[in-house]
Amino acid sequence: MSAINVLAHESIQTPSVAWTGLLPIIILATAGVLLLTICSLFPKRVTNKFSSIYTQLAAVAALSSTFSLWDKVQNKSEGPYSTLAGAFGVDGFSIFVTMLITVCLILISPLAETFLKREKIDGPEPYVLMLLAATGGIIMAGANDFIILFLGIEVLSISSYILAAMNSRRIQSQEAGLKYFVLGAFASGFLLYGIALLYGATGSTSFSAIKNFTQDVELTNDTLLLASLALLIVGLAFKVSAVPFHFWSPDVYQGSPTPFVAFMASVVKAAGFAAILRVLYVTLGEYRADWQPAIYAIAIATLLTGSLLAIVQTDLKRMLAYSSISHAGYLLVGTQAASDQGVKAVLFYLATYAFMVIGSFTVIALNAGDCGTRTSLDSVAGLATKKPLLGIAFTIFLLGQAGIPLTSGFFAKFYVIEAAVEESSYILAVVAMITAVIGAFLYLRILVKVWLTKPEESEENENIHIPNEIKIVLGIAVVVTMFLGIWPEPLLEMVQRAIPELIAG
Repeated sequence: MSAINVLAHESIQTPSVAWTGLLPIIILATAGVLLLTICSLFPKRVTNKFSSIYTQLAAVAALSSTFSLWDKVQNKSEGPYSTLAGAFGVDGFSIFVTMLITVCLILISPLAETFLKREKIDGPEPYVLMLLAATGGIIMAGANDFIILFLGIEVLSISSYILAAMNSRRIQSQEAGLKYFVLGAFASGFLLYGIALLYGATGSTSFSAIKNFTQDVELTNDTLLLASLALLIVGLAFKVSAVPFHFWSPDVYQGSPTPFVAFMASVVKAAGFAAILRVLYVTLGEYRADWQPAIYAIAIATLLTGSLLAIVQTDLKRMLAYSSISHAGYLLVGTQAASDQGVKAVLFYLATYAFMVIGSFTVIALNAGDCGTRTSLDSVAGLATKKPLLGIAFTIFLLGQAGIPLTSGFFAKFYVIEAAVEESSYILAVVAMITAVIGAFLYLRILVKVWLTKPEESEENENIHIPNEIKIVLGIAVVVTMFLGIWPEPLLEMVQRAIPELIAG
């Protein structure tokens, strides 16, 4: 029998694929490619309005596809499962993060349309990039293999670099994109080198295989594995702008178009922490005694640096950039706990923070003027006089970020600190509470400008136009922030069912 016939009779091994588990990814990625195709065929008919509505509908479709997946993985007779030969996991954790990312995309799309219209930027590219970045974030949340995780990180990162530099009319935007790209590429190098060393230490890139290796094999010399762990922490800490890997964040936040800053502060941060929990808590949980002290130190540095540097800034976007760094510190407090309670606290924090930060940047974008560059602290002077409802909404978002009771931010901070106390990380919990007070000073400083300072004469009669779709976005963000501050149980119940798991292929 010839070699060709032998090959023909041999069974070809193909990876098992449960396509329904990949449905959110398929919907968003296909929607992005289809939008580019429609634009190339009908370039004059594809407006920003069309692209915005199209993006929202795609995100709604992806969100709708998660409901049946959620019911399936919560069903005890079925439960979590993996697809792509075990390389992608479908569990409560990945579905919860997918839901959060798609909701953020729905809320940010109208803001992007308003900004692009004001800046006279046409074309579907920003919406395609947001769809692809969201796809990358979802891949990161469900990754069950380092190759898949790195693929998701790069899809998310490259799209984010271009979004930061999207406003070609402003040199600050170009500078922000370039800084983000250079430092991001450097961090990706650390991450990739860490993956390579981990493969050398364990012989696999599969999360399940690595976890089994760390449980079953007692290494006499684990230097290679510890070195890989250090490099992985560096690479992942950059993605969430944790100190000392935060230097890109203030400049990128200040120079990037405001809608895409909201995207980075919500979607990119959620995806980054999803990856951190997948890698550290789930895969390398056996080595928590080695990575917990590092996260402990990074969390303290992030909390103190973010809160202290935020109060000396004079630009709103830089203020919220350092505030975002401080919030990353609180999320690291929950991560450091290395417990189910810590994971629940991190997921609750991510969900509530997303609404508050999107609402905050929406207000800043509306108040930034026709050129979109008026973002100094003085620009919000007398905002409550000019637009009372806008001032009230901004107040709720800032008080929520400060962790004031009756807002969702209070419970978010309470749960991460509670998780730290349960694991006897008392010093970390105290630092978190002290920085919460420092952060409150920052937000009160802004609110004094909003409520107690008169606007400049040239701005007294300024009319801030708020499109109807933006009013809906702000309304949703306000309602969620207040509702979860009074009754957090619905979200708590969800995060309790969203503990990440590893499912072997």
